[in-house]
Amino acid sequence: MELSGLIAGLGNPGREYASTRHNYGFMLVDALLEECARLGQVNMLSGQRDPFRLWRCALRSGSSGDWLIATPLSFMNRSGEALQRISAYYHVAPEHILVAHDELDLPLGRMRMKIGGGHAGHNGIRSIQQLLGTPDFCRLRLGIGKPAGHDSLSYVLGRFSAEQQSVLAETIPAAVEGVLLFIKEGLHPARQFCNGFIPKSEQATSSAMP
Repeated sequence: MELSGLIAGLGNPGREYASTRHNYGFMLVDALLEECARLGQVNMLSGQRDPFRLWRCALRSGSSGDWLIATPLSFMNRSGEALQRISAYYHVAPEHILVAHDELDLPLGRMRMKIGGGHAGHNGIRSIQQLLGTPDFCRLRLGIGKPAGHDSLSYVLGRFSAEQQSVLAETIPAAVEGVLLFIKEGLHPARQFCNGFIPKSEQATSSAMP
């Protein structure tokens, strides 16, 4: 079956970076692969020497073709190398690529899906734009927030607190649902779902306000 597109989650390799905020994209891919395996068939395509992990996912319904799912294993600022190599080999056009990444400019629990735009200082997105030669790929921006008094580097390389983990437990399944909508129905329904998502903890806080 022909390929329909590529889903990529960004992060840094190595145990020291596991579960950090900058690895939000990796966390999403792990959850997505579990759901894809439940809904269809997942086969790993990459070898031990490849600078990425790559899977091919065939859903049983709702998709016109198989999808590639990838996580670059180079560091964040070289993410574009893996995606350029994968997209060139499998002939995936930029507009059929969705990249999930952490986003400082959104609060934790919120997400935004869009196509195109700048990199906003995110080194992974910057690298992908440079290596693909275009900003016109889809992005799923996963909010991590940015509390006052933290420099960006130490914050993104820090781990989520126990309280934040409870928000992630709600947000990651919703993000997976958004990605599956992208796969099955395209950008616009997926964007509407993702951009409108509000975690229950935030809804409860809003409803309690006078």
